[in-house]
Amino acid sequence: MSDAAASSPSWPAMSVQQAYAILTAPGMPTEMEEVEIRGIKTRVWKNAPPTLRDVVTIGRAHGEKIFLVHEDERVSFEAFHRAVAAFAQVLEAKGVKKGDRVAIVMRNLPEWPVAFYAGISLGAILTPLNAWWTGPELEYGLTDSGSKICIVDAERFDRLAEHFPNCPDLEHVFVSRMVDEVAHPFVTKMEDSIGGPNSWASLPDAPLPTTPIEQDDDATIFYTSGTTGKPKGALATHRNVNSNIMSALCAGARAFLRRGEQPPAPDPTLPQKGSLLSVPFFHATGCFAVLNPTLFAGAKLAMMRKWDPEQAMQVIERERLTSAGGVPTIAWQLIEHPAREKYDLSSIESMAYGGAPSAPELVRKIKEIWPKSHAGNGWGMTETSATATSNSAEDYQNRPDSCGPAVPVTDLKIMSVEEPHVELPIGAVGELWCKGPQVVKGYWNKPEATAQTFVDGWVKTGDLARLDEEGFCFIIDRAKDMLIRGGENIYCIEVENVLYDHPAVMDAALVGIPHKTLGEEPAAVVTLKEGAHATEQELRAFVADRLAAFKVPIRVEFWHETLPRNANGKILKNELKKIFVEG
Repeated sequence: MSDAAASSPSWPAMSVQQAYAILTAPGMPTEMEEVEIRGIKTRVWKNAPPTLRDVVTIGRAHGEKIFLVHEDERVSFEAFHRAVAAFAQVLEAKGVKKGDRVAIVMRNLPEWPVAFYAGISLGAILTPLNAWWTGPELEYGLTDSGSKICIVDAERFDRLAEHFPNCPDLEHVFVSRMVDEVAHPFVTKMEDSIGGPNSWASLPDAPLPTTPIEQDDDATIFYTSGTTGKPKGALATHRNVNSNIMSALCAGARAFLRRGEQPPAPDPTLPQKGSLLSVPFFHATGCFAVLNPTLFAGAKLAMMRKWDPEQAMQVIERERLTSAGGVPTIAWQLIEHPAREKYDLSSIESMAYGGAPSAPELVRKIKEIWPKSHAGNGWGMTETSATATSNSAEDYQNRPDSCGPAVPVTDLKIMSVEEPHVELPIGAVGELWCKGPQVVKGYWNKPEATAQTFVDGWVKTGDLARLDEEGFCFIIDRAKDMLIRGGENIYCIEVENVLYDHPAVMDAALVGIPHKTLGEEPAAVVTLKEGAHATEQELRAFVADRLAAFKVPIRVEFWHETLPRNANGKILKNELKKIFVEG
């Protein structure tokens, strides 16, 4: 496909809705049906795997193909299944049962998905916590969720050890990749139970647990920072998570139909697809939109200990990976790296991303460097279990500033921000509301926050957007006071509250300043108390001691009077942004 194809008279061969009508018709793999979920009629994917445990079983059918690659570790689908079954037995022996919360706190390692699916297979509610969080932040996640078991890597164990006594529900900790011996009655090395990744193939052939699990049973809690107070745990079901599998299949097929071509049938003789994992498993994107569909489809997932563009290119070349991306940052760094020409990256077929603002020029650049590939992006949030819209191929070339139309099982509408909320006409800007089988049940143990955000099956996203006449969504701004740095949500009030805790600070505001590859970065403007003194370095260090590194302002500017506010007392952040953009 060429750029010319996107603007040729024959494209599009059909409308998005015509393509969806074909793809969701009876007998199609992506057929839809309507069911009642918590009293609300909802379109769902008829053929989605009922539970995440079913995805593990489906994945096993891919046999000796390689599923996980991490440095010199290679895990086949068969070996992965054996590790999941073995670790599920270990968790069951520790008393894990349906509904118990099992926390995972580790970087991207092969052990992460083993722990995830082992707990899920028992009917437990898996609770991945942000591995970049500080000890106190992680302690909050463990106590708020009431996690019974915690599975950590050595680095997170060191960070969390002093906090474990403050977690009354916690009964046992498993730690992976710990070199030293662990002399603690409720701490066990994960390797003592199942060995290391390269030995999983020799584990016994044991069955997965048989705990009864239904599609709409609770499956995961992923924490999303709130604009007020502490982070909230979004409670997702098995149906929520597995909706991503069919959404991805449908989005890929849509591009062929729009081009006037038939989507190709699966061909087992073709080389295995493979993705470079550059987003964390502890994000909805990494877990729901990458890990789970990859296991289902029999593709390879290559992970890196730490993101490095040149090492990434080495992995792409060696493993003949077909897709990369995750967030726009990744795509830009691969495109602009001076060593790119040294590596054979011709296997790349797609560069897809979301989670941060992206420049429209990025899609053109990807097409220029990989002519046979296509770029893609989409929109989703933790509360929509990742994918709600998708935009790829010619559609993305024609609308590079759109996150695409909703997937067929999903409805979008634009509502007035002010109450009473009324639906706005096509083209008007308002708050984006989303409904579908991927919208989570609500927030864990937070009924008031749930009632404020979830209304009759719709989630109020907090994003300001507009829809065009074909249903393509354009995110304009965020109603919530939040910025996104390279895919990481930073809620301004959280950082501002830390700055207010500094004895010298009287007034504080966090704003996002544009960054080409990260989308935006946090910067702070503060007013000091009369007679008080603090330096930029001191305030940045103060925040760094209390919050994860990605939340620390890259710059701090001092304002020598009260920060500018509107008549309602709200700080005029657009005025403050000018200090950094123009200064």
